[in-house]
Amino acid sequence: MSVFPPPGPKGGARQRLLALFERLGDGDRDTLIAFAEFLAARRPAVPAGPPEPPRPIARPESETVVAAIRRLSASYPMLDRRRLLNTTSSLMAQHILHGRAAADVIDELERAFATHYAEFVTAARRQAGPDEEGPDVG
Repeated sequence: MSVFPPPGPKGGARQRLLALFERLGDGDRDTLIAFAEFLAARRPAVPAGPPEPPRPIARPESETVVAAIRRLSASYPMLDRRRLLNTTSSLMAQHILHGRAAADVIDELERAFATHYAEFVTAARRQAGPDEEGPDVG
């Protein structure tokens, strides 16, 4: 007969981990915490629960590329801006250095932010498991 609670839903796993943690000595607790921090750090930052939906801000008629990046960042505050840095800087360079039209660059920025959000939702659903649903993307 096991002294540990049986595996179960997420709440049961939490209780099982806590029971194990309480049986460990201080050194082993530190090791367990360090390992948990390692595991948490290697995963993309995804909040628990359903992903936050975007907060769409209407696109003004006349908008600069920089203003569009600010607007889209405010519309998608849940996204990691570092993951978008390569895309946004590349599109900005196409506009400034190569003369690509602002409207075309902004259209592509909007698609890029929407794509990154869809990836964010997919990662959140994967992390949450099959029982939890997030917002529809589409």
